[in-house]
Amino acid sequence: MLDQFGRRIDYLRVSVTERCNLRCTYCRAEEGDCPKQRELSTDEFTRIVRVFADLGVRKVRLTGGEPLLRKDIMEIVSNISSIEGIRELSMTTNAQQLDGRARLLKAAGLDRVNISMDSLKPERFKAMCGGNLDLVFKGIEESMDAGLTPVKVNVVLVKGRNDDEVDDFIELTRDRPLDVRFIELMPLGELGQHGSLRVNNADLVNARPHLKPLEPRYASQPSRDYQVEGYLGRVGFISPHSQKFCRSCNRVRLMSDGNLRMCLGDNSEISLLEALNSGEDALKQLLIEAIYNKPAQHEFDRPFIPNKNMSKIGG
Repeated sequence: MLDQFGRRIDYLRVSVTERCNLRCTYCRAEEGDCPKQRELSTDEFTRIVRVFADLGVRKVRLTGGEPLLRKDIMEIVSNISSIEGIRELSMTTNAQQLDGRARLLKAAGLDRVNISMDSLKPERFKAMCGGNLDLVFKGIEESMDAGLTPVKVNVVLVKGRNDDEVDDFIELTRDRPLDVRFIELMPLGELGQHGSLRVNNADLVNARPHLKPLEPRYASQPSRDYQVEGYLGRVGFISPHSQKFCRSCNRVRLMSDGNLRMCLGDNSEISLLEALNSGEDALKQLLIEAIYNKPAQHEFDRPFIPNKNMSKIGG
Protein backbone atom coordinates (compact mmCIF):
# COMPACT_ATOMS: atom_id res chain seq x y z
CA MET A 1 0.00 0.00 0.00
CA LEU A 2 1.22 3.47 -0.87
CA ASP A 3 0.16 6.68 0.81
CA GLN A 4 -0.22 9.99 -1.02
CA PHE A 5 3.48 10.76 -0.46
CA GLY A 6 4.66 7.52 -2.05
CA ARG A 7 5.61 5.79 1.21
CA ARG A 8 5.08 2.03 1.18
CA ILE A 9 3.14 1.05 4.32
CA ASP A 10 4.11 -2.51 5.19
CA TYR A 11 4.41 -2.41 9.00
CA LEU A 12 1.49 -2.65 11.43
CA ARG A 13 1.73 -2.09 15.15
CA VAL A 14 -1.08 -3.83 17.02
CA SER A 15 -1.91 -2.71 20.56
CA VAL A 16 -3.67 -5.73 22.00
CA THR A 17 -4.57 -3.98 25.29
CA GLU A 18 -4.50 -0.57 26.96
CA ARG A 19 -3.87 -2.22 30.31
CA CYS A 20 -0.42 -2.05 31.85
CA ASN A 21 1.11 -3.26 35.09
CA LEU A 22 3.61 -0.38 35.27
CA ARG A 23 3.34 3.41 35.51
CA CYS A 24 6.25 4.84 33.59
CA THR A 25 6.92 8.50 34.32
CA TYR A 26 6.68 9.49 30.64
CA CYS A 27 3.51 7.53 29.93
CA ARG A 28 0.84 7.09 32.58
CA ALA A 29 2.40 8.03 35.93
CA GLU A 30 -0.47 10.40 36.66
CA GLU A 31 -3.16 7.74 36.07
CA GLY A 32 -4.66 5.21 38.44
CA ASP A 33 -5.25 1.54 37.68
CA CYS A 34 -6.10 0.70 34.08
CA PRO A 35 -9.71 -0.45 33.81
CA LYS A 36 -10.29 -3.10 31.19
CA GLN A 37 -11.86 -1.40 28.20
CA ARG A 38 -13.61 -3.15 25.35
CA GLU A 39 -10.79 -4.91 23.50
CA LEU A 40 -10.83 -6.65 20.15
CA SER A 41 -11.08 -10.41 20.37
CA THR A 42 -8.44 -12.79 19.07
CA ASP A 43 -10.63 -13.45 16.04
CA GLU A 44 -11.12 -9.74 15.33
CA PHE A 45 -7.38 -9.04 15.51
CA THR A 46 -6.73 -11.98 13.20
CA ARG A 47 -9.30 -10.88 10.64
CA ILE A 48 -7.99 -7.31 10.54
CA VAL A 49 -4.35 -8.35 10.24
CA ARG A 50 -5.25 -10.79 7.47
CA VAL A 51 -6.72 -7.94 5.42
CA PHE A 52 -3.65 -5.81 6.11
CA ALA A 53 -1.49 -8.69 4.89
CA ASP A 54 -3.55 -8.93 1.70
CA LEU A 55 -2.80 -5.24 1.16
CA GLY A 56 0.95 -5.64 1.60
CA VAL A 57 1.75 -5.49 5.32
CA ARG A 58 4.66 -7.82 6.04
CA LYS A 59 5.70 -6.92 9.60
CA VAL A 60 3.55 -6.87 12.72
CA ARG A 61 4.53 -5.79 16.22
CA LEU A 62 2.33 -6.60 19.22
CA THR A 63 2.29 -3.82 21.79
CA GLY A 64 0.14 -2.47 24.60
CA GLY A 65 -0.17 -1.41 27.32
CA GLU A 66 1.51 -4.65 28.23
CA PRO A 67 0.64 -7.38 25.71
CA LEU A 68 1.45 -10.22 28.11
CA LEU A 69 -1.54 -9.19 30.23
CA ARG A 70 -3.79 -10.72 27.56
CA LYS A 71 -4.70 -14.24 28.67
CA ASP A 72 -5.06 -15.20 25.01
CA ILE A 73 -1.71 -13.74 23.93
CA MET A 74 -0.34 -17.12 22.83
CA GLU A 75 -3.36 -17.63 20.59
CA ILE A 76 -2.99 -14.12 19.16
CA VAL A 77 0.69 -14.81 18.41
CA SER A 78 -0.10 -18.17 16.83
CA ASN A 79 -2.92 -16.82 14.67
CA ILE A 80 -1.06 -13.78 13.36
CA SER A 81 2.20 -15.62 12.72
CA SER A 82 0.24 -18.12 10.59
CA ILE A 83 -1.21 -15.45 8.27
CA GLU A 84 0.13 -15.75 4.74
CA GLY A 85 2.34 -12.80 3.90
CA ILE A 86 3.41 -11.93 7.46
CA ARG A 87 7.18 -12.35 7.48
CA GLU A 88 8.01 -11.02 10.93
CA LEU A 89 6.06 -10.92 14.18
CA SER A 90 7.61 -9.16 17.15
CA MET A 91 6.49 -7.86 20.55
CA THR A 92 7.28 -4.93 22.82
CA THR A 93 7.06 -5.87 26.50
CA ASN A 94 8.11 -4.55 29.88
CA ALA A 95 9.19 -8.13 30.74
CA GLN A 96 7.46 -8.16 34.11
CA GLN A 97 5.58 -11.29 33.03
CA LEU A 98 8.09 -12.68 30.55
CA ASP A 99 9.82 -14.98 33.04
CA GLY A 100 9.27 -18.58 31.90
CA ARG A 101 7.29 -17.63 28.76
CA ALA A 102 9.93 -16.75 26.17
CA ARG A 103 10.20 -20.27 24.74
CA LEU A 104 6.43 -20.62 24.65
CA LEU A 105 6.16 -17.37 22.69
CA LYS A 106 8.84 -18.54 20.27
CA ALA A 107 7.03 -21.86 19.79
CA ALA A 108 3.77 -20.00 19.15
CA GLY A 109 5.37 -18.06 16.29
CA LEU A 110 6.92 -14.93 17.78
CA ASP A 111 10.19 -13.93 16.08
CA ARG A 112 11.72 -11.42 18.49
CA VAL A 113 11.12 -9.00 21.36
CA ASN A 114 11.79 -5.40 22.32
CA ILE A 115 12.15 -4.96 26.07
CA SER A 116 11.69 -1.64 27.87
CA MET A 117 14.32 -0.79 30.48
CA ASP A 118 14.93 2.81 31.51
CA SER A 119 17.52 2.30 34.24
CA LEU A 120 20.14 -0.22 35.33
CA LYS A 121 19.74 0.80 38.96
CA PRO A 122 17.01 -1.18 40.78
CA GLU A 123 15.72 1.65 42.95
CA ARG A 124 15.78 4.17 40.13
CA PHE A 125 14.07 1.69 37.82
CA LYS A 126 11.33 1.19 40.39
CA ALA A 127 10.93 4.95 40.82
CA MET A 128 10.67 5.53 37.07
CA CYS A 129 8.17 2.78 36.27
CA GLY A 130 7.25 0.81 39.40
CA GLY A 131 8.76 -2.43 38.09
CA ASN A 132 11.23 -5.10 39.12
CA LEU A 133 14.58 -4.79 37.32
CA ASP A 134 15.57 -8.40 38.05
CA LEU A 135 12.61 -9.60 35.99
CA VAL A 136 13.80 -7.50 33.06
CA PHE A 137 17.26 -9.07 33.09
CA LYS A 138 15.71 -12.54 33.38
CA GLY A 139 13.48 -11.73 30.41
CA ILE A 140 16.45 -10.57 28.33
CA GLU A 141 18.47 -13.70 29.02
CA GLU A 142 15.51 -16.03 28.45
CA SER A 143 14.62 -14.29 25.20
CA MET A 144 18.16 -14.63 23.87
CA ASP A 145 18.26 -18.31 24.90
CA ALA A 146 14.90 -18.91 23.21
CA GLY A 147 16.03 -17.31 19.95
CA LEU A 148 13.78 -14.23 20.12
CA THR A 149 16.58 -12.26 18.54
CA PRO A 150 17.86 -9.70 18.02
CA VAL A 151 16.65 -8.65 21.48
CA LYS A 152 16.27 -4.88 21.52
CA VAL A 153 16.41 -2.94 24.78
CA ASN A 154 14.48 0.36 24.62
CA VAL A 155 15.63 3.21 26.86
CA VAL A 156 13.63 6.45 27.06
CA LEU A 157 16.04 9.09 28.33
CA VAL A 158 14.85 11.83 30.68
CA LYS A 159 17.28 14.63 31.49
CA GLY A 160 18.41 14.58 35.10
CA ARG A 161 16.78 11.23 35.80
CA ASN A 162 18.59 8.54 33.82
CA ASP A 163 20.78 10.26 31.21
CA ASP A 164 23.84 9.63 33.40
CA GLU A 165 23.49 5.92 32.54
CA VAL A 166 24.06 6.19 28.79
CA ASP A 167 27.55 4.70 28.87
CA ASP A 168 26.47 1.96 31.27
CA PHE A 169 23.78 0.94 28.81
CA ILE A 170 26.28 0.97 25.96
CA GLU A 171 28.43 -1.41 28.01
CA LEU A 172 25.60 -3.96 27.87
CA THR A 173 26.53 -4.45 24.22
CA ARG A 174 30.13 -5.43 24.98
CA ASP A 175 29.56 -9.14 25.64
CA ARG A 176 25.94 -9.58 24.54
CA PRO A 177 24.52 -9.40 20.99
CA LEU A 178 21.92 -6.89 22.20
CA ASP A 179 20.58 -3.80 20.49
CA VAL A 180 20.40 -0.99 23.05
CA ARG A 181 18.30 1.86 21.67
CA PHE A 182 17.96 5.34 23.14
CA ILE A 183 14.61 6.99 22.42
CA GLU A 184 14.04 10.72 22.67
CA LEU A 185 11.27 11.75 25.05
CA MET A 186 8.05 12.40 23.12
CA PRO A 187 5.13 14.63 24.19
CA LEU A 188 2.77 11.70 24.78
CA GLY A 189 2.39 12.01 28.54
CA GLU A 190 2.52 14.77 31.11
CA LEU A 191 6.30 14.49 31.47
CA GLY A 192 6.85 14.76 27.74
CA GLN A 193 5.26 18.20 27.64
CA HIS A 194 8.41 19.56 29.31
CA GLY A 195 10.93 20.04 26.52
CA SER A 196 13.64 20.83 29.07
CA LEU A 197 13.63 17.15 30.06
CA ARG A 198 14.38 15.94 26.54
CA VAL A 199 17.85 14.57 25.81
CA ASN A 200 19.03 15.27 22.27
CA ASN A 201 20.33 12.06 20.71
CA ALA A 202 22.56 13.96 18.30
CA ASP A 203 24.44 15.39 21.27
CA LEU A 204 24.96 11.89 22.67
CA VAL A 205 26.43 10.63 19.41
CA ASN A 206 28.66 13.67 18.91
CA ALA A 207 30.09 13.23 22.41
CA ARG A 208 31.06 9.60 21.70
CA PRO A 209 33.35 9.37 18.67
CA HIS A 210 34.11 5.74 19.56
CA LEU A 211 30.62 4.88 18.29
CA LYS A 212 31.05 3.83 14.67
CA PRO A 213 28.05 4.02 12.32
CA LEU A 214 26.55 0.81 10.96
CA GLU A 215 24.41 0.10 7.94
CA PRO A 216 20.72 -0.21 8.91
CA ARG A 217 19.25 -3.69 9.04
CA TYR A 218 16.43 -2.49 6.81
CA ALA A 219 15.78 0.70 4.85
CA SER A 220 12.90 2.17 6.85
CA GLN A 221 14.14 1.49 10.39
CA PRO A 222 13.73 4.49 12.71
CA SER A 223 17.02 4.02 14.57
CA ARG A 224 20.46 5.09 13.47
CA ASP A 225 22.78 2.30 14.55
CA TYR A 226 26.34 2.36 15.85
CA GLN A 227 28.80 -0.04 17.41
CA VAL A 228 31.85 0.15 19.63
CA GLU A 229 34.73 -1.67 17.97
CA GLY A 230 35.01 -5.18 19.35
CA TYR A 231 31.59 -5.15 21.03
CA LEU A 232 29.02 -7.80 20.11
CA GLY A 233 25.91 -5.65 20.14
CA ARG A 234 24.57 -2.47 18.57
CA VAL A 235 23.66 0.95 19.90
CA GLY A 236 20.68 2.65 18.25
CA PHE A 237 19.28 6.17 18.49
CA ILE A 238 15.59 6.80 17.73
CA SER A 239 15.25 10.54 17.33
CA PRO A 240 11.81 11.84 16.33
CA HIS A 241 12.87 15.36 17.33
CA SER A 242 16.55 15.82 16.45
CA GLN A 243 16.63 13.52 13.40
CA LYS A 244 13.08 13.32 12.11
CA PHE A 245 12.35 10.17 10.09
CA CYS A 246 8.79 10.86 8.88
CA ARG A 247 9.79 10.72 5.21
CA SER A 248 10.57 7.03 5.51
CA CYS A 249 7.76 6.12 7.92
CA ASN A 250 6.22 2.80 6.88
CA ARG A 251 3.84 2.07 9.76
CA VAL A 252 0.34 2.55 11.09
CA ARG A 253 -1.16 1.55 14.46
CA LEU A 254 -4.18 -0.57 15.27
CA MET A 255 -5.40 0.09 18.80
CA SER A 256 -7.07 -2.44 21.05
CA ASP A 257 -10.49 -0.74 20.70
CA GLY A 258 -10.51 -1.17 16.92
CA ASN A 259 -9.39 2.35 16.03
CA LEU A 260 -6.63 2.92 13.50
CA ARG A 261 -4.09 5.70 14.04
CA MET A 262 -2.01 6.77 11.06
CA CYS A 263 0.70 8.54 13.06
CA LEU A 264 1.92 8.44 16.65
CA GLY A 265 2.14 12.23 16.68
CA ASP A 266 -1.28 12.99 15.22
CA ASN A 267 -4.56 12.68 17.13
CA SER A 268 -6.75 11.62 14.20
CA GLU A 269 -8.18 8.09 14.32
CA ILE A 270 -10.49 5.94 12.22
CA SER A 271 -12.78 3.25 13.64
CA LEU A 272 -12.57 -0.07 11.82
CA LEU A 273 -15.42 -1.81 13.67
CA GLU A 274 -18.29 -0.99 11.32
CA ALA A 275 -16.26 -1.96 8.26
CA LEU A 276 -15.05 -5.12 10.02
CA ASN A 277 -18.64 -6.15 10.66
CA SER A 278 -19.58 -5.33 7.07
CA GLY A 279 -17.09 -7.76 5.54
CA GLU A 280 -13.60 -8.01 4.12
CA ASP A 281 -14.20 -5.84 1.05
CA ALA A 282 -15.54 -2.94 3.13
CA LEU A 283 -12.61 -3.17 5.51
CA LYS A 284 -10.12 -3.35 2.68
CA GLN A 285 -11.52 -0.24 1.01
CA LEU A 286 -11.48 1.69 4.29
CA LEU A 287 -7.85 0.77 4.92
CA ILE A 288 -6.78 1.78 1.42
CA GLU A 289 -8.38 5.22 1.84
CA ALA A 290 -7.08 5.69 5.39
CA ILE A 291 -3.50 4.82 4.50
CA TYR A 292 -3.53 6.99 1.40
CA ASN A 293 -4.37 9.93 3.65
CA LYS A 294 -1.65 9.22 6.24
CA PRO A 295 -0.22 12.58 7.44
CA ALA A 296 3.06 13.76 5.99
CA GLN A 297 4.68 14.10 9.40
CA HIS A 298 4.11 14.13 13.14
CA GLU A 299 3.16 17.27 15.05
CA PHE A 300 5.82 17.02 17.76
CA ASP A 301 7.52 20.18 16.47
CA ARG A 302 4.42 22.20 17.33
CA PRO A 303 2.71 22.53 20.70
CA PHE A 304 1.21 19.03 20.58
CA ILE A 305 -1.32 17.90 23.18
CA PRO A 306 -2.06 14.18 22.77
CA ASN A 307 -5.59 12.91 23.36
CA LYS A 308 -4.19 9.57 24.54
CA ASN A 309 -1.02 8.45 26.25
CA MET A 310 1.38 5.86 24.87
CA SER A 311 -0.23 2.91 26.63
CA LYS A 312 -3.51 3.61 24.83
CA ILE A 313 -1.98 4.28 21.42
CA GLY A 314 0.51 1.43 21.41
CA GLY A 315 4.27 1.94 21.56
